[in-house]
Amino acid sequence: MTASSSARSNLSRAADSKPLEYLARGGFIAYGVIHLIFAWIALQLAFGDRAGESDQSGALRTLAQQPMGRTLVIVTVVGMVSLALWQALEAAIGESGERNRSALAERFISGCRTVLYLYFAWVGVKILKGANASTGDSQQQSASSLMDNTGGRFLVGLIGVVVVGVGIGLVIYGVKKKFLKHLNTEQMSASVHRTTRRLGTAGYSSKGVAYGIAGALIVAAAVTYDPAKARGLDAALKTLSGQEYGPWLLGLVALGIAAFGVYCFFQVRFRKV
Repeated sequence: MTASSSARSNLSRAADSKPLEYLARGGFIAYGVIHLIFAWIALQLAFGDRAGESDQSGALRTLAQQPMGRTLVIVTVVGMVSLALWQALEAAIGESGERNRSALAERFISGCRTVLYLYFAWVGVKILKGANASTGDSQQQSASSLMDNTGGRFLVGLIGVVVVGVGIGLVIYGVKKKFLKHLNTEQMSASVHRTTRRLGTAGYSSKGVAYGIAGALIVAAAVTYDPAKARGLDAALKTLSGQEYGPWLLGLVALGIAAFGVYCFFQVRFRKV
């Protein structure tokens, strides 16, 4: 057995670990809670409350302010690290099945999810330490620093284009119901399958719209040399709320994000891990 095959075998055994599976499934609960709080913040914004951060960091900060909030944030951090470890293993060895271009793409997406979950865990740790964990502030500061350098505005604009692409990809992922291939649908009743399909479609599509607006604002920040526009989801939702029909549209996006939060709870039971 070669060193690479031996390493792959060890990773496969780690991926089949029951404790890791239970931790990953528990992580979906934490991920769902984050999105439900995020949706509630977005709804408040739609009704005129523009204070605070309208993104996942704001959701974690809101969670920390609840009774036993510190404990809840610690549990969330553990859940995010568990999801990150699981997705890192998926990125390293891939899901079982045919090894083709689609499988390589899935491994790349798993790598991106790993970074995302670790980022949420890092934000949670910062909140536990009492440090400023504002995602919007950090993104604005990063954009400002980049644009002060040669070629920085082009790089910020390119990042914006990538974020727009992610948003479009999420919408396509939801509308085409590609998320279903990661679920054990054969274990679902007809009503559960229908509910899960609708929640996933609404959730991924709404997140895609939010990311698409965020990406467009990042591009606008580069074009107009205005780092304040590069605040990610916080700027996207606040910009949407300021339009003529923005509150209604933002309300729909918030409901979609809430649908994704509920969809995460279905993943606890039916996700292929």
